Amino acid sequence: MRLLLVRHAQTPSNVRSLLDTGIPGPGLTELGERQAAALPKALAGEDIDLLYASTLVRTQLTAAPLAAARGLDVLVRDGIRELSAGDLEMEPGDSERGQAYMRTVLAWAAGDTELRMPGGETGAEALARYDAVVAEAAASGAGTVALVSHGAAIRLWAACRAHNLDAAFIAEHRLENTGVVTLEGSPADGWQALTWAGTPLAPAGEPDPTGRMAGQARR
Repeated sequence: MRLLLVRHAQTPSNVRSLLDTGIPGPGLTELGERQAAALPKALAGEDIDLLYASTLVRTQLTAAPLAAARGLDVLVRDGIRELSAGDLEMEPGDSERGQAYMRTVLAWAAGDTELRMPGGETGAEALARYDAVVAEAAASGAGTVALVSHGAAIRLWAACRAHNLDAAFIAEHRLENTGVVTLEGSPADGWQALTWAGTPLAPAGEPDPTGRMAGQARR
């Protein structure tokens, strides 16, 4: 199966760099609306069979133009919502407390999935809910599936499930609004990330364009 993990378009909380992970969350900025409107053209080369969005409003608004262009229903699933910030909710991401959020996510990506976000979920719990949606999509028999999801959730899941990604990679690579991570594989066989925000990625064990061996720091 081909899997497209799409980060939602820009929100007011993105502009303010706030950890805004609660449901239903904010809508889109004017720029975010333009980003969402551009998705059908950006994904014109993808033959998408199923389209999912999370329970947060911003992913559904991002998915709407693509759904309209392709004649698809948007399947809303809680499992692909953003990683809960717990006690860190609405903290500035660059503050001392806010930085604890990404440190926790990177610890999960490095294998410490029993660690709990302060006042929130563990990495194991976050991965399990995301896995369930991916498994549902795979079981449908669809050839290509797009999941409109969230930056930290996409980075974590990709680092933990793609053979050629790891914690070091996601620490160095953010995913901008409406950025796409493309993977191929299955829940049974695992996944290989093909592109990150349009940049081709090397298979596991081969050097990426920076010279680092893809997947070398895996758990």
